Amino acid sequence: MSHEQRPLAVPPAHPESTSSVEANSPHSIIEADSEQSDDANSDSCSTKSVRESIFDYIKENGRTYHRYAPGSYLFPNDEPESERLDLQYEILKVLFGMRNHFAPLRDPKKILDIGTGTGKWAIEIGTEYPDSDVTGTDLSPIQPEWVPENVQFVIDDAQEDDWLIRPDSYDYIHTRVLLGCFEDFREVIKKAYRYCKPGGWMESQEFYTTLYCDDGTMDRDYAFSEWTRTQDAAAMNLGRPLRIANKLKRWYEEQGFVDVHEEVFKLPVNPWPKDPQLKMLGRFSESSLLEGIQAFSLAWFHRGLGWTKDEIEVYLVQVRKAISDRSVHAYHRV
Repeated sequence: MSHEQRPLAVPPAHPESTSSVEANSPHSIIEADSEQSDDANSDSCSTKSVRESIFDYIKENGRTYHRYAPGSYLFPNDEPESERLDLQYEILKVLFGMRNHFAPLRDPKKILDIGTGTGKWAIEIGTEYPDSDVTGTDLSPIQPEWVPENVQFVIDDAQEDDWLIRPDSYDYIHTRVLLGCFEDFREVIKKAYRYCKPGGWMESQEFYTTLYCDDGTMDRDYAFSEWTRTQDAAAMNLGRPLRIANKLKRWYEEQGFVDVHEEVFKLPVNPWPKDPQLKMLGRFSESSLLEGIQAFSLAWFHRGLGWTKDEIEVYLVQVRKAISDRSVHAYHRV
């Protein structure tokens, strides 16, 4: 994972723009902790009424993958990945100052969360805005059954031409970490523009697939950085580009959104920073990466590069060591 950029976009006729949000600027330098510790260690259907075939997951290399629109999403949908997604959600919540959104929402009535995953964001936004109707869509029915009354989950593919709702319906459309999920994310933005009310908002949060370092401690042969380049190559072979974060602002503007804003945060790879909060975030980031690196690699390298599971596992040994190397002061941009 790398830089995650949040363009906030609104169709024309919105009365006001977003206010500036202070972030740990990409131009600021994170001070490293000199005392290194060893603490590293298409019909849509409701989830409730979904056909049994949707739960007949595809099994590959010891992990399970979604059955609905197979091949569209190359990350697993099993319990280990669901737990990692929940951890990732908590990391980003802290990184964003405990905010669920940056768009200046005012009593939104209809909210859409595309690629809702385990549904944590949809549930929290539904709790924050109890008078709104929140819909979370995903390819896998991995969301909880017990949710607030104003929240529902639907098995659906955002790439479909029709979203089974009137255009100009949503006050707010949200996406988060959907890199590699679509052949062309511009099509999702185009559809979102159509279904977003005039004066409504769309907000996207994406990781760059490049690692960054401000003090020269990361060499080009750093194994985790080399892994990101390998995953990029696999993604291009599969027609699922990962490098979308740096293009989102331009894509939003080209589609016709106005008042487009972008904020950038730094997320350390591991707990190398001296700052206590960044150190804590780095510790959880390291845990998420170590738990997820296999999930980020198996289908991508197997289907995109033709590697065997054994070849992938051997390759990941050095990548895991690199993720936990405190002497390399690497971070993602979010």
